[in-house]
Amino acid sequence: MRATRSLRARMRCSGSAAVEFALVFPLLFLVLYGIVTYSVLFVAEQNLTLAAEEGARAALNYQSASSVAAALAARGGNACTVANQSTGWLAAYAQCASQVQGCSYDSAMSCMRITLTYDYANHPLVPKLPLIGLALPQTLSSAATVQLNPENVL
Repeated sequence: MRATRSLRARMRCSGSAAVEFALVFPLLFLVLYGIVTYSVLFVAEQNLTLAAEEGARAALNYQSASSVAAALAARGGNACTVANQSTGWLAAYAQCASQVQGCSYDSAMSCMRITLTYDYANHPLVPKLPLIGLALPQTLSSAATVQLNPENVL
């Protein structure tokens, strides 16, 4: 008789564990999803940063041209080619742009800015959950700047 009572008591309590798990699981899943999603975003942003830096270094390589504007355009094209090759697994949707501007700290120098952007809204790296997409960025972007001496451009 005593064994029957303890069996009945265990049977009444066993359903509560399933109910507690059903209540806690969505919260645990949301935390895990957030950790994975933002980890992948961080890795992608790091990848874009390193690729932009490689592109900026490539802009320092000599490009033969007849004018300064053509030389800067050739260096910018070379920088974007190297940056796109360096993006690795993001290469299909990463966009590169190079821009020549005056350096704010030295007006005699030219600065070339290499910018890589990834359209995360249209090409997410992790599947979106309803309403969670509001907390995710629309684009990932990274830039690197290199200083060019106008005397050494040609």
